[in-house]
Amino acid sequence: MTFYVEDFDNGPGGWMRVVDNYAPIAALPVRDGAVRCQGPWWVDYNHAPPGGGYLQLLMCLVTKGPSGESIREAAGENRFVKGNYPTDFTNARLTLRLRGELEAAGTRFSALIQGSIDGIVSGWVLTGQTFAVTPDWSEQTVTFVPDPSQWTSIGSRHDRTETYGEKPLLDILRNVNVNMHLIMFPVKPRPMGHIGGDPHLLRAGRDYPIWPSSIAQGYIEVDRIEIDFPGATT
Repeated sequence: MTFYVEDFDNGPGGWMRVVDNYAPIAALPVRDGAVRCQGPWWVDYNHAPPGGGYLQLLMCLVTKGPSGESIREAAGENRFVKGNYPTDFTNARLTLRLRGELEAAGTRFSALIQGSIDGIVSGWVLTGQTFAVTPDWSEQTVTFVPDPSQWTSIGSRHDRTETYGEKPLLDILRNVNVNMHLIMFPVKPRPMGHIGGDPHLLRAGRDYPIWPSSIAQGYIEVDRIEIDFPGATT
């Protein structure tokens, strides 16, 4: 069994924050060996219906290198890529030690994996197993089982189908060659006032304002991430 461990004692280790579709990748603050994901978080509309829905992205790790200069500047050395860890996540166990405070607005703290096949990025959220966020530190584990009933495909919004789409879960699990995110999902942004159009064709939070109470708010701290890859060798 192969073990990837990040304890953030020497910086973010390749973990970073996706700000939005326009801003550069940003650094995650690390203090006392813990990374802090502080809201407000962008509402990612790239997968709006007819895709799988809206996301809030808290932290991200690129799983296959090399990374560009802007990512290296924000995220530091990617110890996952440098360590040549597997991209086959089938039955891998993800363990987090975390704490935080949330106004979750119906969302859950979840893992998202993304892989690219034939130029299309396909993302799947492990909605059947999620992490509880409490004010006290806890250690929790989820398993990336090859069971589609445990996952939700995020697909693509109407105008991003040249980039995003749905590929078979088992194929993505076997090669998570884009990234892994920790996210809030499902996000249900509620338009503030009359918007004069279909909220899913428009861009939530950019083309129209949304009620803050309709999306997750708060903070989450993570001081250890471990991924156990059964049967894999580096």
